[in-house]
Amino acid sequence: MSKGKLQKFAEFDAFENTLDFNTDTKGRWHEIFGNQNPIVLELACGKGDYTVGLAKRNSHINYVGIDIKGNRLWRGAKTAVEEGLNNVRFLRIQIDFIEKHFEKNEVSGIWITFPDPQPAKARKRLTSSRFLAHYRNICKADAQIHLKTDSDLFYESTKETIAEERLTLLENVENVYTQPCVPELKEIQTFYEKMWLAEGRTIKFLRFLLNRL
Repeated sequence: MSKGKLQKFAEFDAFENTLDFNTDTKGRWHEIFGNQNPIVLELACGKGDYTVGLAKRNSHINYVGIDIKGNRLWRGAKTAVEEGLNNVRFLRIQIDFIEKHFEKNEVSGIWITFPDPQPAKARKRLTSSRFLAHYRNICKADAQIHLKTDSDLFYESTKETIAEERLTLLENVENVYTQPCVPELKEIQTFYEKMWLAEGRTIKFLRFLLNRL
């Protein structure tokens, strides 16, 4: 491991806004944040661009960025510290084990931004039925899932899952930058989104409820 990564891991562990799989968090998130505001997750958040961007716009909501890569999370955690954001935490875990870190009805919403489309492994897509089952076990009944992606495969497969599971589709945007959307969809751009836009890719968005019709 490079010296730079080791330094980032050390700093990540030292930040007050970071937690990992060894931290007792289940059922304690309101205590951790010190308030009763809603808890919203960003899954596979990478450098935390969206987590931080959402937190800056919505001080009344607590955001938890989740990823397994500590050297990526370091960037978001450091930015949040530098900007004095108290409504942000970063949790380093594998998303498969998310139920070990959140209690039933503890989460009010989920964002998934530019996830790995997993072309050869549909079960590993973060909107597959397998993962939706995990989310139901930690989310409130009215929780919304927000998906922002450049991948046609991920976008189409998620629509198929929504239809198969008879979920409530609230919003379907085929091109975020040519349609009227809430500002945070256009104004917050991740590292990967900027790269995909430079390549001329189309950014798509879905918003749906976890509950079945």
